[in-house]
Amino acid sequence: MNLAKGFRGGERQTLLLIEALAARDDLEQILVCRRDSPLRDRLADASGVSVVTAEHQLAGHGAVGRVDVVHAHEAKAVHWAWLHWCLRRVPYVITRRVDTPVGDRPLNRWSYRHAAARVAISRVIQEQLSARGWGPVERIPSAHSNPVPEPARTRAFREAFAGRFLVGHAGALVDRHKGQRVLLDAARRLETRCPDMAFVFLGAGEDDAALQAESRDQKNVFWLGFKDNVVDYIAGFDVFAFPSRYEGLGSVLLDVMACDVPVVASRTGGIPDLVTHEQTGLLVEAGDAEALAEALERLHEDTALRRDLAAGGRRQAEAFSPRQMAAAYRACYAGAVRS
Repeated sequence: MNLAKGFRGGERQTLLLIEALAARDDLEQILVCRRDSPLRDRLADASGVSVVTAEHQLAGHGAVGRVDVVHAHEAKAVHWAWLHWCLRRVPYVITRRVDTPVGDRPLNRWSYRHAAARVAISRVIQEQLSARGWGPVERIPSAHSNPVPEPARTRAFREAFAGRFLVGHAGALVDRHKGQRVLLDAARRLETRCPDMAFVFLGAGEDDAALQAESRDQKNVFWLGFKDNVVDYIAGFDVFAFPSRYEGLGSVLLDVMACDVPVVASRTGGIPDLVTHEQTGLLVEAGDAEALAEALERLHEDTALRRDLAAGGRRQAEAFSPRQMAAAYRACYAGAVRS
């Protein structure tokens, strides 16, 4: 179950899980999603996966037929799963992906308490859910996407910025969440301190036009828009900056680490589950543009540190594969069916 409108981190993880589970011959999967969900097209050729359309929580219950377990991947799906349990008594699993406390409202209490399993993707989310007292909460982190950059595309990207030290960022252009204005502030501070440094932004979102307008006078800032082949660009960065103001986990960091690129990220939400300061990346306080600038300047000047952090990040990413995530959820489903 995923009733989100767009395609962000949660939908990407939903896709990775479905694809990893599809490798098993003993599973049949049904995706319930909106008619305009990008997940429909991305799973068009997946074997053993069918799609049911539901525009809201009251739709699609009859169309799914008989199933053994329901997995809800976002808030609207949680209420769909609870209603399906009321109608059919099908056990359901909830995955919570955002690090804001679930509202203590009757519908949420009923939905979470009747779930066969509650899953958090990071330690901070697990603690928040556990504090509600709605039942035990297990932790299953997100996965990297087994990124395989295309060398020719990465090389062409690097050649377009020949002689520049590339600081990259990829994410939805929504400043209240991803903190792009903090990175723009850091870029302004580094314009004279590190004149060869270029800041490359990948992604689209509601703040796209405003952010581009605000940075029009910054000659070291480049906006490349949304890219389907984002790992081809990530692999070409010298450093990846992730200045989120809050973050459930930050699964894009796993792809960055798997591409051997060192990370500077905010010390917020679930990010410290992935980034250990001075070992798998550098952490700075969320919203602190000067601290972010200093960390980027430090990596600009220290090749050995960049190499060491990239190696540590790569080792960290190896423990977060789609196969491992799928195995953990398969065990969770089996427990839900037995409950």
